[in-house]
Amino acid sequence: MNVVAALCATTILGALAVFQLALAFGAPAGRFAWGGRHRVLPTGLRVGSGLSILLYAGLAAVLLARAGALAVPGDAPPVIAAAWAVFGYFVLGVLVNAISRSRPERFTMTPVSGVLAVCALIVALG
Repeated sequence: MNVVAALCATTILGALAVFQLALAFGAPAGRFAWGGRHRVLPTGLRVGSGLSILLYAGLAAVLLARAGALAVPGDAPPVIAAAWAVFGYFVLGVLVNAISRSRPERFTMTPVSGVLAVCALIVALG
């Protein structure tokens, strides 16, 4: 179950990475991210979108490690702590997206963050 949840989260994070890459290159989908104030993101937020891809890779790596899908001991205390931090990050994402002033962001990214939080919880519980 842990591996399935980690793979589910990794797949969603991969899709979000593609979305952020599109935003970084000027896709007119800014209403779904960064508070939804810009149809096309300004330069600073485009850089943020690019950097978020690296963050997503790190989050996925932690979940995969905790689930035992990487050559890292998933039961090592730092991996367990990191998995709980990832869960907390996704819970925070649910809250932040739920209060977004952007209706498209609120109704799209809140459930996405919720699914990620549930997957991360399953993985963190080990």
